[in-house]
Amino acid sequence: MKIDQLDEELLRLLSDRGRVVQAIGAIKRKNGDSIFVPGREHNLLETLRRKNKGPFPPQALSDIFQEIMNACRNLEKKLRVAYFGPEATFTHQAAIKKFGRNARYEAGRTIADVFADVEKGRADYGVVPIENSTEGVVNHTLDMFVESELSICAELEMPIAHYLLSKMKDAGNIRIIFSFPQPFAQCRRWVDARLPGAEVREASSTADAARLASRTKHSAAIASKLAADLYGLNIVASRIEDASANFTRFLIIGRSEPQATGRDKTSIMFSVKDRVGALYDMLVPFKKYHLNLTKIESRPTRQRPWEYVFFVDFAGHRSEPRVKRALEQLEKSCVFLKILGSYPRTE
Repeated sequence: MKIDQLDEELLRLLSDRGRVVQAIGAIKRKNGDSIFVPGREHNLLETLRRKNKGPFPPQALSDIFQEIMNACRNLEKKLRVAYFGPEATFTHQAAIKKFGRNARYEAGRTIADVFADVEKGRADYGVVPIENSTEGVVNHTLDMFVESELSICAELEMPIAHYLLSKMKDAGNIRIIFSFPQPFAQCRRWVDARLPGAEVREASSTADAARLASRTKHSAAIASKLAADLYGLNIVASRIEDASANFTRFLIIGRSEPQATGRDKTSIMFSVKDRVGALYDMLVPFKKYHLNLTKIESRPTRQRPWEYVFFVDFAGHRSEPRVKRALEQLEKSCVFLKILGSYPRTE
C-alpha cells in the first residue's frame, strides 16, 4: 500500500537524520559545544512553517518536528533536566514538550531546588514557571534570579487546562478540594458556582493535590489530566478554568546563552535610586533605541523597606548594537543592572 511505502521511507529518512545527528554530537562533545541549541531549533521550525504548503496546519507541523528534534537530541546526549515537580505538574509537561520523553528528568520540590540542581551541575537545564496569562507572575521564580548566575536559554508557552479529579464520580459528594494556589485562582468562579460549600486546602503543587485527593475521602483535586492517570482518579469535570485562553509561560534556565536568531527577547533586572522620576529615566533608553518592552514587574529588594527591583523583558538580543547602547545608557542610572539572558522569543 502507498501508506506503508511512505512510512518505510519516513523511517529510512529519520534513521539517516539520526546518524547525521550522532556524528554532529561527537563533534560538539569534542569541542565542548552545547547539545541544546534553542536558536537553531527555533529557526528550523520557522523555516519549515514558511515552507509548509499543507495539509498539516502550522502548529501540528511544529509539534511533529519538535518531537523529531527531541528524539535526535537524545541521540547526541541524554540531557538531565530539572523541573518544578513533582511528576505530572504542568511544569513537568512543559519540560517533556521542550526536551522529549527520553531526557533524564529530576523533579525539584521547590523552584529553588531546580536552580540549585542546574547551578551545581546535577542537571544540564531547568524548567520553571514564570507567569500565567490570568494570574500573573510567579514571584518565587523572579526572586531566584536576584542571586543566581544562571541564564535564561529559552521560553515556552503552554495552554493550561484544569480538571476536577476525584476517587468519586459524583461532584455532589465532594467536601474538600485540594489545590495549588494559582490553579485554584484560575478556577475560582467555577468552584464558587458549583461547589460553594467545599473546603479548599492548599497543596504544594497540582500533582500533590491529586495525590492528596487519592488518599482522602470525599475530596477532589484541581490538577491536570495526566495527574488523573498517575493517581488513579476520575475526571469529574473538564476544563474548569474560568478563562478559556489560559496560558502559562515557562523558562528554560542553564549555564550558557543562545546566539541571536533575529527574533529574540532579552530579560534584565535592575534597581534604581529612590528619587522623583527615577523609573521614567530608566525607560528613556528603550524609547530612544526603539526597543519594545513586553513586560515590566517589580519586587521588593528585602534589604530596605520600599526599595524595589524591576524585571523587564524587551524585544531584541544583547548582541545587537542598539541593545548594547540602550543597556549602557541604562546602567549609568542604575544602582545595579543584571542581564538574565537573551533567547528566542515564543511567537
